[in-house]
Amino acid sequence: MFRVGSTSRGKSGDGATKKPLSPSEWRSGVPGIPDEYFERSDSVPITKEEVRAIIISKARLKDGGRVLDVGCGSGSITVEAAIHAAGNGLVTAIDRDGEAVALTERNLERFGVRGYAGVVRGDALDVLGGTGGGADGSPPHASPYDAIIIGGTGGDTAEIVERCSRMLEPGGRIVISTILIETLHSVLGIMDRMPFEDVDITQVTISKSRKTSTGTMMLARNPVTVISATRAK
Repeated sequence: MFRVGSTSRGKSGDGATKKPLSPSEWRSGVPGIPDEYFERSDSVPITKEEVRAIIISKARLKDGGRVLDVGCGSGSITVEAAIHAAGNGLVTAIDRDGEAVALTERNLERFGVRGYAGVVRGDALDVLGGTGGGADGSPPHASPYDAIIIGGTGGDTAEIVERCSRMLEPGGRIVISTILIETLHSVLGIMDRMPFEDVDITQVTISKSRKTSTGTMMLARNPVTVISATRAK
């Protein structure tokens, strides 16, 4: 079931349920667009706003940059990257799930940045390896990229990182997010053999408030590990 916005934050101070926010109201130039701005689906993951702000910051996106978003899910990172890339920039998003691709396309439309992004349905390894995506089997916006963001890729993240390392501009940024220790281990193992420098590992646990009948409690979400690095020049 699709939903736009959420009432999970409970009641506002005057006792009224908060209304979903409109994308047209978003005027801030900083990352971390509130989750309730996006069209969402219970069956498609979304990178939550606080974690997304860290990922976008670590990617060091610039105006006119070329960005690849692998495992785009609901498209929240794709949208934020497209906002930063507005002008001469381009964003390519990849996801194997058809519902995720359709949802990403609708969110790009909601935020008015559809012209700055292309969404490809397919297995990431197939698309990055030239056996899916565009007419010649490649993503519609060809590498090299200024930034590559990887998340939601299942058990093949390390191999995806290896392929993406060859698609980055020298000095370009790669950012990988994961909730699994096994993925962290495999990614770090492959990055040791790739031309990356300034490797950074940040783990963040977000807790969100929820009103109860007696006060306010904090509910913790799963820890997320963000690995970022620069491709050596």
